[in-house]
Amino acid sequence: MKTTTTINIHKALVTPIVLGLMWFFHNWSTEAFIYLAIHGSYSILWLIKDSLYPDKRFEEKQPVAIAIIFIFLPLAGYYIAPYLLISRHITLAPPLIAFVLILYIFGIFFHYVSDAQKHYTLQSRKGLIEEGLFARTRNPNYLGEIMIYAAYATMSQHWLPFLILGGWVFGFFVRNMLSKDKSLSRYPQFAEYKRKTGLLFPKVFRS
Repeated sequence: MKTTTTINIHKALVTPIVLGLMWFFHNWSTEAFIYLAIHGSYSILWLIKDSLYPDKRFEEKQPVAIAIIFIFLPLAGYYIAPYLLISRHITLAPPLIAFVLILYIFGIFFHYVSDAQKHYTLQSRKGLIEEGLFARTRNPNYLGEIMIYAAYATMSQHWLPFLILGGWVFGFFVRNMLSKDKSLSRYPQFAEYKRKTGLLFPKVFRS
């Protein structure tokens, strides 16, 4: 089974799982529908992205057992946020809802726009991408994804989704970002590009 297939199954299950939680816990609140809208739309956008400009890193094949244990089950940790939100009938203050939506919208922008920029730029030329969303951060896609899942965790009003997100950040994202830096260091201009950009957060002030 391809890694991308396992990830896509996880994404496709988000909407039915959230709707199932809403039905099981009799929770049809505004907060539950907002969560359904933001996590569900993110997952649909992921599936569209995978069909238009797939990530080549996820093309490798894994035995089914490995795919389930080491890919699907860790990703299933992200289902905990809607469970905590919906099962406890959490009510959020309007300013916090506004914060969640801003965090999610900017996260979607950074994640999907930077992935598209990288994909189509590398189709026309190889080498460093130093413009657009990559002008001040070397990993705008990871920044966007972290913002998206931080929005979900914030809605849950519980520490556990933040702990799961932290595990992914330090166990997967940081490792991939450092590996990417090592790969890009073969280009002569990388040292200067690294000086001008942040690993994750945009470098606002540059010397």
